[in-house]
Amino acid sequence: MQTPEFSLGIEEEYLLVDRDTLALSEAPKRLLEACSEELEGQVSPEYLQCQIEIGTLPCADIATAREDLRRLRAAISKHAARYNLAPIAASCHPLAHWKNQHHTDKERYRDLRRDLGGVVQRMLICGMHVHVGLGDDQLRADLMRQAGYFLPHLLALSTSSPFWQGIDTGLASYRISVFDNLPRTGLPPHFTNWQDYQRSVQALVDLGIIEDSSKIWWDLRPSARFPTLETRIMDVQPRLEDALMLAAINQCILRMLWRLRRQNLRWRIYENFLIGENRWRAQRYGITEGLIDFGAAQITPFEDLTEELILLIAEDAEALGCVAEVERCRKIVAEGNSSSRQRAVAAAHPEDGEEQMRAVVSHLIEEFHEGL
Repeated sequence: MQTPEFSLGIEEEYLLVDRDTLALSEAPKRLLEACSEELEGQVSPEYLQCQIEIGTLPCADIATAREDLRRLRAAISKHAARYNLAPIAASCHPLAHWKNQHHTDKERYRDLRRDLGGVVQRMLICGMHVHVGLGDDQLRADLMRQAGYFLPHLLALSTSSPFWQGIDTGLASYRISVFDNLPRTGLPPHFTNWQDYQRSVQALVDLGIIEDSSKIWWDLRPSARFPTLETRIMDVQPRLEDALMLAAINQCILRMLWRLRRQNLRWRIYENFLIGENRWRAQRYGITEGLIDFGAAQITPFEDLTEELILLIAEDAEALGCVAEVERCRKIVAEGNSSSRQRAVAAAHPEDGEEQMRAVVSHLIEEFHEGL
C-alpha cells in the first residue's frame, strides 16, 4: 500500500474590527487588493464584508505550515492596521448583530442568499478547515467513515464562540448552532466506498440542487478541489499555535487510521446518533465535562481522553515531526481553550455588559498577534 503524503493545508476565516470601537468593520476594497497583491491567491473575501479568508499552500509538514500561516496572519494584520482595523480569529464576534452586516457582492454569495433564504443571513461565524493529503479516493472514503469518531474531540478542543450578540449563550461553540441551520451540514454519512459517495453527490447535481460537492458542508468531507480529506468542524483559533495543534492532531489521526488499515485493522464505526451526542457535548461544554467513551460505556473526563489520544497517535506524531504540537493539547486542557479564556476575561470585567464584551474583543486581538 502506497504511503500517502499526509500534506497539510489550513484555511482560516477572520473578522475585521475597528481598533477604537472594537465593532465589526467592512473590509475596504483597497485592503483586499493589497492583501491579494502580497499573498498571491492565498486570501479572498468571505460571505460577509467584515470577513476575510486565508489559506496556506500545501505544506509537507507542520513546520512549513507554521511558517506559511504566520506569514498570512502577519500580512492581514499589517494591511488591516493601515485602515485602523485588526483581525480577530474567533468564531463569533462577542457583541455584533448579524442584522447590521452586509454580504459580499459576488455571484457565489448572491446565489447563497437566494438559495438558502433567511438562515444564511445569520452566518456571522468563522471556522477553521484542515486539509490532509491522502491521494487515493477509496482511501478518502474509508478514512472518512472512521475519522468521524474523533470529530467531537476536535470540536471540544477548538471552541471559541461562547458569546452571541452580547450574551453568554451557555454554549462553548455557538457557531455550530448557527451553521447547523444550513442544509448538508453535520456529521458525514457512512458511505461504504467512493462510488457510493459519488452516486449520492451526483443525484443532487443531476437535479440541479448543487453544482458540485463544494456545496456539501459536512464536518468532514472529501475536498472537491484537492485530493484531501477536509475537517471543517472546528472553531477558528485566536492563537496561531492552537491552530497548528489542531492541524497536527488531524494529520496524525488520519495517519493512525491509515496505519491500522495497512495492518488489516480499522476503527470501530459507531452510528451518527451516538457520535452526535458527543458532538453536542463538545458544542455545549467544550473540554469541561468530558465525552462518552462508547467502548467503556462511560463519560470520561477530557483530561483522560487527551492522554489516550496522545498515546494513540504517538507513533504518527513522531513520524510526522509534530510531537510538540500534538502534546500542546495538554496545555489547552490544563489552562482552558478560547471559550474558557473569553469567559474568564468577561468575568474579570463585571461592569456594564457591553464593556465586558469589548474587553473580550481586545483580548482576542492580543491573542491573534501572539507569535507574529
